[in-house]
Amino acid sequence: MDFLIDGSVGAAGLAVLAFGLLCALGFEFANGFHDTANAVATVIYTHSLKPVQAVIWSGCWNFVGVLTSSGAVAFGIVALLPAELIVQAGSPASLAMIFALLASAILWNVGTWYLGLPASSSHTLIGSIIGVGLMNAITAGDGWIDGVNWDKLRSTMLALLISPVVGFVASALLLLLARRFLRNPVLHQPPEEQAPPPFSIRALLIATCTGVSFAHGSNDGQKGIGLIMLVLISLAPAAFALQLSTSPERLSEIVEASRFVAPMLAKAPVPGPIDNDIAETHLEHYVDLGRPDAWTLPSLAVKNDNIRKMLTGITSLRDLSPEQRTQLRRDIYLIDEAADEMVKSNIIGDDVAAAIDTLSDKLIPLTEFIPVWVKVAVALALGLGTMIGWKRIVVTIGEKIGKGRLTYAQGATAELVTMSTISLADVVGLPVSTTHILSSGVAGAMFAGHSGLQSQTVRNILLAWVLTVPATMLLGSALFAASLYMFLRLLG
Repeated sequence: MDFLIDGSVGAAGLAVLAFGLLCALGFEFANGFHDTANAVATVIYTHSLKPVQAVIWSGCWNFVGVLTSSGAVAFGIVALLPAELIVQAGSPASLAMIFALLASAILWNVGTWYLGLPASSSHTLIGSIIGVGLMNAITAGDGWIDGVNWDKLRSTMLALLISPVVGFVASALLLLLARRFLRNPVLHQPPEEQAPPPFSIRALLIATCTGVSFAHGSNDGQKGIGLIMLVLISLAPAAFALQLSTSPERLSEIVEASRFVAPMLAKAPVPGPIDNDIAETHLEHYVDLGRPDAWTLPSLAVKNDNIRKMLTGITSLRDLSPEQRTQLRRDIYLIDEAADEMVKSNIIGDDVAAAIDTLSDKLIPLTEFIPVWVKVAVALALGLGTMIGWKRIVVTIGEKIGKGRLTYAQGATAELVTMSTISLADVVGLPVSTTHILSSGVAGAMFAGHSGLQSQTVRNILLAWVLTVPATMLLGSALFAASLYMFLRLLG
């Protein structure tokens, strides 16, 4: 297998690739400290399962969740990054981006875990992405406002902000319903010391743990998948830039769709001389800023022609050189992202929009794919992280949010709401925080159950919630600048 880094192949490239994959799996390992520990918190705290049993059970369902995930969240996270850093895979800036994202996310996750705070891996990753994007724009001489895809970031941040509120309110309401209709007194009592709950209650708690674990794997596990795919695409494009097993029939369909849309794009007047590099620059700015100009459609036409010419007459993507595979991935990414922007902003006619959308749908499977071994590795990293670091988070969830100890009903309602909220977010392809939904759900259930809330713990959780994004922005930007300097020196 050829591993390509900035045009050079060799042991150094393999070493950097191995280090990048290790860091990406390290992020998921640290994610296990926080998010997966939340999934097992109630079953361990209520003695429904022993810790080792709970971790293994949760890990299995995380694995199933990751394995059956669509990949929408993984590639949605990647799309928040500036188009320049994604398109120029293997460049010093792209490599610096990867390591800055991973290092800042791991450092913040480990730090907040050490303090026993249920901090959010999602907020950590988003903050790091913003910091990297802003610093990249500054170092490139662009305005800092151009460093982040603000439109996509808005919907992502909205999901992260609203979901804990949903967790609090929905858990409170669900507990009130449980107190009204489920009158078994044992359900509304804290667990006895070391004694497992009655069978029916135990089954309920294990079921909610199962649901949260599956939903967590399906949503949160994809964040690590997205990071690993970034590493593979940047450092090993010959093998991972494209889905090499794409059928000849699919390639023929793409060529036909490209031919169909070409005359429509050719109608747009060309403002001046245009080649592949000029088209790439204009489309990168359009994808990042969402502001079309006279160059947008002609640039799209150039990229469409590139794809058609590259795929015409071949029966397998393996027939393309590593450089061609990397270029084809760039072209597909820009066409897909530009098509989304054009359809949303309604700047082209319905017939053109439909044709470009059809072309985009046929192109996406070539680039948005996830090898099975990546899913397996992420699931194992999550499970191992949970096994080592579960205790601090479990104690916080069970004893330090409310003034009273967590009851069976409060734990079950919080996990049921968490499972439902994450599953809904997974359907629409948005990342949410398992940590914040569950901890706010526990707080809501405690509040509705008149257990009271420990102001210091709630304040610390809110503080971690508020500070995570700005702190990781600063950390990500500083690490990006340092990494960029290092890679520029190493790669000349």
